[in-house]
Order: sequence, then structure tokens, then C-alpha cells
Amino acid sequence: MGKMDEMILVSKRTVLFGENDELAFQGVNSSPDTVQHVTKQLSNNIEVMRRGDAEENTTYKQPIPYVVIKKGNQVFGYERLSGGGETRLHSQWSLGYGGHMNKTESDKFEDTLMTNLYRELEEELDIKFTGAELKPIGLINDDLNPVGEVHLGLLYTYELDSEATIEVREKDQIRGFWLDINELKNEETYTKLEAWSQFVADLLGGDKPD
Repeated sequence: MGKMDEMILVSKRTVLFGENDELAFQGVNSSPDTVQHVTKQLSNNIEVMRRGDAEENTTYKQPIPYVVIKKGNQVFGYERLSGGGETRLHSQWSLGYGGHMNKTESDKFEDTLMTNLYRELEEELDIKFTGAELKPIGLINDDLNPVGEVHLGLLYTYELDSEATIEVREKDQIRGFWLDINELKNEETYTKLEAWSQFVADLLGGDKPD
């Protein structure tokens, strides 16, 4: 089965943002009321769709767990290489790990979300740590490009202890590296980041460069 035949979870845009897009936003939204409402609507109105169809259907949003790994004042970023992944994002840097969600045996959306979130981390990274804390930060929405238009990010930070180590598993597909949070807003770094990661940089590292 090709990746575009994968069956993934989706939800109607009007269910999440309203019939007139009154709750739609651009960038990161950390408002507790908005996050709670959209997440509740998502959990109560989830559907299953073939990925290839969902990628071309802007009336649906695909929920994507997006985990930013932190250690002290650093975040773990990566570059997508030509060996794999979303071709529209090759050579760009990312600050978040995650992917499409698949149905699980649980009827609870929160359980399904966590199962998919940790599965993605385990598939892509070898993380060794003695302590870690997962924190919800907000939602990511970007309707200004064809990738973001059909996705909705569920943003988390994963805070590791100071002795933690990370290695990427598929070195032919991604190159991992640590970045200082204070350097995220530097123009040289910022311009290499994919759109969602620029939103994260704005949130963690201050305003975007002029």
C-alpha cells in the first residue's frame, strides 16, 4: 500500500472553525477557550479518509500531533533530505516531529492522539532520557500554503532532562541537530524553517525578523 492509500483521521473544517470560519486563525493559537473548543469538536467529529483524497480536499483538516523537543534552552530540529518524506518540504528545516493520525482500538480521541504521537516519535527518533514532560501548547493553522491548508497542528513541547540524547533513525531521510532557542529568530535560521516551525520560532524565540 502506498502512503497516499493510508487511511487517516480527518474532521470537517466547518465543524472545527464554524460555518463562516469565525474561529479560523493564522499561526499558533494558545487561547484556552479556542483550543478547548476546537479540540472538543475534533474529538467528537472525527472521520476516516484515504490520505490521497484528504490532501486534495480543503473542506477537511487532518489533525497532526506536532511535538517540539526541548532540552534546556535548545530545541531539536531536523532537515528533510531528498530520500523521503513530504516532497513539498524537502531542504526545509523543522522544529516539530509528528505525522498523520490513524484510528486505534480506543474510542477516546485523547488516547488515540497519544498513541499516534508517541508512535511517530519512536519511529523517527531514538531518545534516551531519565525524565521527560509532555506539555500541550496550542494549535497551529496555516491556510496560506497548500500543505498547511489541509492540516491542523496539535502543538506540544517535550521537555527532556539535561543528560538526554537523541539520534534520528532514518539518516537517509532526515538530518537532526540542536538549535539554541535564542537563535531561532536570526534571519539565517528563520528563513530555512518550514511555515509551522516559523510559528514555533515566533512563539519560543520572539518576533520574526524584519
